[in-house]
Amino acid sequence: MTAKYRTVIMLFSLVFLMTLLVAFSVPLYNLFCRVTGYGGTTSFSETFSPITLEQDIALQFNADVNDSINWSFEAPKNITFKIGENKIVKYKATNLSGTTTTGTATFNVLPEKVGPYFIKTQCFCFEKQTLEPNQTVEMPVVFYIDPSIVEDPGMSDIDTITLSYTFFKYIE
Repeated sequence: MTAKYRTVIMLFSLVFLMTLLVAFSVPLYNLFCRVTGYGGTTSFSETFSPITLEQDIALQFNADVNDSINWSFEAPKNITFKIGENKIVKYKATNLSGTTTTGTATFNVLPEKVGPYFIKTQCFCFEKQTLEPNQTVEMPVVFYIDPSIVEDPGMSDIDTITLSYTFFKYIE
């Protein structure tokens, strides 16, 4: 085999590996965040908070769309609520394209150190969302802030949390 053919094979292999990396980037990011806690990875629970404290915390929301998908994505209004209070908010996504499109969202919580105390009981993140042309859907997130946050001295400076989602085109 000549050097020319080896170079061509290596280049095709590199393109193939890069395509695989892009195709599996969202699931790999999800796995990485869950294993390392990177990016303010939150906890997940199938049960609601049994305790609500009389201490308020502010929550800001952010919604972004990657250039790979022609959607609009709206965040709910910022809220203030009690630590331990079970809350539901709804993001809104609209397919602005003329074709059916599938997307998936990644998320993060800021400051990152709050991630373990932000408990989601329902979320649309990392799930395929398919929208018809011009279709709009509401996407709920159900969550609470673990009351044990007030016992952690490293959290005493936290009075505002930001929950951010970014939608990407889903590649199968």
